[in-house]
Amino acid sequence: MRATRARIGALIASGHPADIAWVRPLSAFAARLRWRCHCMRPEQPDEARLAAWAAGQTGYPFVDACMRAVAATGWLNFRMRAMVVSFACFDLWQHWRAPGLVLARAWLDYEPGIHYSQLQMQSGTAGNAMLRIYNPVKQGQDHDPDGSFVRRWAPELAGVPASFIHAPWLMPREMQLRAGCVIGRTYPAPIVDHETAVRRARAAIAAVRNHPDTAAQVAAVRERHGSRRPPPAPRRPPRINPDQLRLEI
Repeated sequence: MRATRARIGALIASGHPADIAWVRPLSAFAARLRWRCHCMRPEQPDEARLAAWAAGQTGYPFVDACMRAVAATGWLNFRMRAMVVSFACFDLWQHWRAPGLVLARAWLDYEPGIHYSQLQMQSGTAGNAMLRIYNPVKQGQDHDPDGSFVRRWAPELAGVPASFIHAPWLMPREMQLRAGCVIGRTYPAPIVDHETAVRRARAAIAAVRNHPDTAAQVAAVRERHGSRRPPPAPRRPPRINPDQLRLEI
């Protein structure tokens, strides 16, 4: 961007018609660069956030338990894998490459062909229409309602009641002391506010997807790589012989 601006300034300063003719296209190019940088995830990871996620210290118990389980066993089921990637890429707004490398080094079943395609799909960069954004509190409540998985991998939460196990920061201070889980001391406060982070992520991604240039690029990719086979004709329901409905005793 700095080089483009410097070049525009030099062209304007020269005053030569041939140079001035380049000002408009370079200005358009600079505008595209600004749009790109505004909406994209940073290429360089936020090292502090990435380290907290990888170590299971995000303040979200289900995410933390999953990441600690990964480090110890090299395994998670598909939903949990999708959730930890969602948290890294949407809540923490990390490019998929850095979290992907952490997980690639951990999985017992690591296979680059499926690993990286799934990362791109789960982070919303593969052109899929639906964003798969997982709420870490709801996922814990749905799939670990009594908190047994969380307590196994995050023992500092062992005394937290089930009603607060997936959102311990909501416990009153007195209850935190009784449970032996003081937020910010024995267990971290949430690294981000999920709802706020997700709203920002959705807005940034929508800005890219709704831009005319994006639609043109998606169309070009589909034209180049999409199937040339016509869609299958709708199947007619099979004809049923009335005799087949007769019950024989």
